[in-house]
Amino acid sequence: MECDKQGHAVYYIRYHIVIATRYRRKVLKAGMGEYLKRTIRQISRHYPEIRLIEVNTDVDHLHVLVSVPPKLSVSQVVSLIKSNTGKAMRDKYDFLRYVYFGKGGIWSAGYFVSTVGIDEEIIQRYIEQQGKEDRGQTKFEF
Repeated sequence: MECDKQGHAVYYIRYHIVIATRYRRKVLKAGMGEYLKRTIRQISRHYPEIRLIEVNTDVDHLHVLVSVPPKLSVSQVVSLIKSNTGKAMRDKYDFLRYVYFGKGGIWSAGYFVSTVGIDEEIIQRYIEQQGKEDRGQTKFEF
């Protein structure tokens, strides 16, 4: 298990996010899915604290496993993903402008999210080890 570090925090916060296309239209065909994966990975260039661990698509939805720092909310990250990828997809594939006309983008309004974390047994062992090593940094292996 690899923890992330930021300023004065060490964290292991992982989310599984699923974002569906609007109206569940099956528009993410072969090459489009690959382009979407490349586009979503560019978010980490502009926001290095957001670490994309795994990205995959189906014809009507996107799966992302992402590490998010405690200073950001899941809704902020989903908003970044939707806005950046939606615009890039519409710019690259003209037909999406006709499939999704109007103000709405290619993504549905909602999303699914679940946490992915370390289990209770590991946390319990970690707490039990406190004070058993020297008073310096604890060298507990997860």
